[in-house]
Amino acid sequence: MSSEATTIGDGYIPAMVEINLFRNARDAIVVEPGHVIFREGDRSDVMFAVVEGEVELLQRGVVIERVGPGGILGELGLIDDAPRSATATAVSPARIVRVDKPQFVYLVQEHPTFALMVMSVMAERLRRNPVVSSAN
Repeated sequence: MSSEATTIGDGYIPAMVEINLFRNARDAIVVEPGHVIFREGDRSDVMFAVVEGEVELLQRGVVIERVGPGGILGELGLIDDAPRSATATAVSPARIVRVDKPQFVYLVQEHPTFALMVMSVMAERLRRNPVVSSAN
């Protein structure tokens, strides 16, 4: 776990829990700056882990978070099957790993600390972001 600073709006907040389980994944996808990984309202059937680079999360056109190495995005959809609550766009060249529901369930069952880290990320996002909190 790390406590680097992440820019949100005009202020800085501690970075979220880092999940480095995917650091050496062989199936990472390389995306260029400006690449939209998913859009708010899209079907939500996979999550992504950021291995390198940064991805911006926007909700209703407002930047709510920058996710860097060790961060995850799209995890809510693997839990509740609801449409995406945000748009994710690469802001730098990034290496990301796609995690579908069967992989997610396997990780939760085989690595209970993974489940706790995902819950910590979700809790941090909900506590610090009134836009996300009111939308869910």
